[in-house]
Amino acid sequence: MSNKITKSFGISTWAINNKMTVYVITAIILLGGLISYYSMPREDFPEIIETKIYVSSVNPGNAAEDVEKLITKPLEEEFNNISGVTKITSNTLQDYSMILVEFDEDITVDAAKQKVKDKVDLVKSETDWPTMPGGEKVEPNVFDLNIAEEQPILNINLSGDLPLDKLKDYAEYLEDKIERLPQIKEAAIRGAQEKEVEIAVDIYKMTAAQVSFDDIIGAVSRENTTISGGNIVNNGIKKNIRVVGEIENPAELENVVVKKQDGVVYLKDIATIKFQPKEATTFAREYGNAVVMLDVKKRSGKNMIEATESIKKIVKEAQDNYFPSNLKITMANDQSSRTINQVDDLVNNIIFGVLLVVGVLMFFLGFRSALFVGFAIPLSMFMSYIILASFGVTLNTMVLFALVMGLGMLVDNGIVVVENVHSLMSEGLSRKQAAIEGVGEIAWPIIASTATTLAAFFPLGLWPGTMGKFMIYFPMTLSVVLFSSLFVALVINALITAEFMKLEEEEMSQKSLIRLSGILGVLGIILVIFGFTTNTGGLRGIGNLMVFFAIMLWVYKYYLSRAQKYFMEVTLVKLENFYKKATLDKLTNKK
Repeated sequence: MSNKITKSFGISTWAINNKMTVYVITAIILLGGLISYYSMPREDFPEIIETKIYVSSVNPGNAAEDVEKLITKPLEEEFNNISGVTKITSNTLQDYSMILVEFDEDITVDAAKQKVKDKVDLVKSETDWPTMPGGEKVEPNVFDLNIAEEQPILNINLSGDLPLDKLKDYAEYLEDKIERLPQIKEAAIRGAQEKEVEIAVDIYKMTAAQVSFDDIIGAVSRENTTISGGNIVNNGIKKNIRVVGEIENPAELENVVVKKQDGVVYLKDIATIKFQPKEATTFAREYGNAVVMLDVKKRSGKNMIEATESIKKIVKEAQDNYFPSNLKITMANDQSSRTINQVDDLVNNIIFGVLLVVGVLMFFLGFRSALFVGFAIPLSMFMSYIILASFGVTLNTMVLFALVMGLGMLVDNGIVVVENVHSLMSEGLSRKQAAIEGVGEIAWPIIASTATTLAAFFPLGLWPGTMGKFMIYFPMTLSVVLFSSLFVALVINALITAEFMKLEEEEMSQKSLIRLSGILGVLGIILVIFGFTTNTGGLRGIGNLMVFFAIMLWVYKYYLSRAQKYFMEVTLVKLENFYKKATLDKLTNKK
């Protein structure tokens, strides 16, 4: 056979001629893939951010018709002039107006919110814009709604033989600690109402003293305020003087002078003043019993599992060092546990799929070729994790489902490369020449095959609306996986076959089998034990894989290799003879 290269693929040829560089790239992919996998935020479902801006306005004491005329309609007219608006929906009630402005998907939420705020400021500047009873203008609230940030990831319930005020104090202690975490957006307290000062006026005493409600409101407002007293210069430094008049104790209101004409009338003369809980707006129950609850909500794009673990540490530390023993704290609606179980189940499915694929390849391709192709599976996965993490993608159900589906597809390129190189070597070419020509022959066909597979899933990425934002993770992840498998096949598999490919497998002696499987088995068991003691899932996984491969060495030597030999030498020969006989009979009948 001639040593002249008749066909080659530039990238693969470069990889074969620069093996040290490819080894470094392989090490980077392995290390970077592991780091990316453990650093990617875990979520149940992808975060869907809709370009919808809400504008809410409160105007107390007005009918729905007046609110619509004074607030809703002027705002809607201005919002219609904003570019990129696709739909405006409004809902007007007594004292309240809500307007929903929907934008094109290509506009960011921040840009859309700023456009709406500019129009709101423009409408507020008009002279006919309504005012509140105190004289200030009605202030519309412009906000966006991220569903992922509005759903609680954990509920913390506080109960026990303690007053409600005390439970609320303990909840506020936890709230302050939890909201300092970078992953947490809010820890809202439910089931404990704020206190307010109630001035219960005796209408008969008020009438007798000739005091009106306006007199009471004005007197309390004047007394409960802090005003500036000007500036003084002391040693060349200008200092501000403040007259503090804010009331801290409700009892101070009793001596407020309501009226001075025809005798002094104090507030205590005509009213009873006391602390009173506000009207209940939130309720919290655990098994039918009232509790004080913390609704914990995480920030968008943050790791839910890390947030939950940090919260549990804060609660445990508070129970050990600050809270009394009769305070009972329970946790409910823990979304992280479901996410962990779901991610673990899908990861286990991926690992189990890898093992099954390697087992099937061992049967059809032999031990060495199966390892060449099987090695491409984790490399392709790790490379996919690096790319997805760089895109800011979280590890969620859609991404993992795409990884599972891509598991069977990503071995196709490796199988074609390994088998073509093996075929050329059997024709007499050297290992390196067979690798260069073998990859050169099939490079563009497998690139075209990968492209046609991706083309079938491409329309899913064009799905419009909210469902499209949800489904786009599937074709995107699948594209990354198949691109990674193509890179591994054309670069890393090409080098491995050029360096280690053999035509005939050397039968492993029983002594070597015992030594190799013993080393793998013992190390695997040690890693599994160490993983359980330190609660490290990665060590347990590696240990289980090492034990599995130790067992597979024995299975291959005494079962798979014999089954493969029988399949190749007996079954395929019988099928070939049967096909030849059928063809011959068909030709004979035609004659």
